[in-house]
Amino acid sequence: MRRIYGLIAPLVLAGLIPALVPQAHALEKQPAATYRARRVALAQKLNGGVAVLFAAEEPLLDLDPYRQDEDFYYATGWNEPGAALLVVGDSTASAINSTLFPEAGHKYEEILFLPTRNMRMEKYTGIKLDAATAGAAAKVGVDEVRPMTDLPKVLNDLISADRRVANHIYTQAGNAHASALVQFAAAEVGASSLPAAHDVAEATTELREVKDAGEIDLLKKASEASEAAQRVMMKAVKAGVTERTVAGKMYASWLENGCERASYAPIVGSGINATTLHYAENTRTMEDGDIVVVDAACEYSMYASDITRTVPVSGHFTARQREIYDVVLGAQKAAIDAFVAGKSKIGDRYHTDPDGLDAVAYNYVNTHGKSLDGTPLGKYWVHPLGHMVGIDVHDPSNYPTVLEPGMVFTIEPGVYIPEEKIGVRIECVFLVGKDGKLIDLTGDLPHTADEVEAAMKGK
Repeated sequence: MRRIYGLIAPLVLAGLIPALVPQAHALEKQPAATYRARRVALAQKLNGGVAVLFAAEEPLLDLDPYRQDEDFYYATGWNEPGAALLVVGDSTASAINSTLFPEAGHKYEEILFLPTRNMRMEKYTGIKLDAATAGAAAKVGVDEVRPMTDLPKVLNDLISADRRVANHIYTQAGNAHASALVQFAAAEVGASSLPAAHDVAEATTELREVKDAGEIDLLKKASEASEAAQRVMMKAVKAGVTERTVAGKMYASWLENGCERASYAPIVGSGINATTLHYAENTRTMEDGDIVVVDAACEYSMYASDITRTVPVSGHFTARQREIYDVVLGAQKAAIDAFVAGKSKIGDRYHTDPDGLDAVAYNYVNTHGKSLDGTPLGKYWVHPLGHMVGIDVHDPSNYPTVLEPGMVFTIEPGVYIPEEKIGVRIECVFLVGKDGKLIDLTGDLPHTADEVEAAMKGK
């Protein structure tokens, strides 16, 4: 849409076509106090420094609804482009102070900076909030809202009052606006450069690993909607249907269930495509005898699910397909049975950590079943067992991760045998409960080979 403004704008202004309806970004948000508590927790990790996070830019093409930067959204719940958040850490309780540097410190502070409104663009995007909007701070849920033009001065004042702040600036790695701000701050204080900014993900990753009750509720809703679409898939898969048709039916189900988008490009891989891990072309027409890996899920209010089921096009697994399916299912069950909160780890890509669930599942695969030439199946599993899930379908973590209560992650073993055109992956999303026990957020979905076949009956 962005590329045709020049054609549409004159028609809108002339009244020949109606102004475009503003696109709604109605996400189910948590209370403002929750986001403020996250900002305070972030501030405590800044060593008395300052964090500056920029909102994601609006895309050039409206292929999908606007999606906010994950860390920015985690800290604000704000879903408009163009903003910046500044969080100042309390220097009186930080490593930045010492008896050698008795300068006056600074207290916690939070400011959201909003850009200058573009009245012409708002005819396309809808009315935006700015710092002059009445009650802006209360609407956003932050202590203070100021114009974006004030951001360089606020950062300059902090550095001028205490030059040590320049050593403790946290920004998003690779963000052009953040880099420009730090460079400009150096010019303002008469320096050729400032120390390299820290990656704010160093602080936010640890905070985002453990989910609060509100996040868990949103993750459950994402999984419920994803389960519904997987059931639609099981009815839609049949000979003569394209992979893309199945993906389209899943998209429709997600939107009908209140989700804003897919969590990632849907994978509907049939036949040989089932052996390509992230196959997403979805162009092949399915045939009887095929097995189909369907790795597809959605986001609900910015929180993702991630589900994979493997189904037979005919509605019935062949003996060999079922054999491989049961090996993969057995590997998942072995990992579940071995889980111990506070000890078990996920994300060991080499499957060697003795405390890793990866090793448990890999060892099961490698000791159950054989390839056609009689070799163990371990060589046909080429990815980690799972990953963290949250605002991002692959939420950040320092892998391998020790799994603690409140963490949400996938267990997804897979075996991919190109020479047999058989690929099987089974993926479920798990929450570590307060009691340390695993809760399967996708537990209502058909799981065993028999359950899958039963769900596909009467297609």
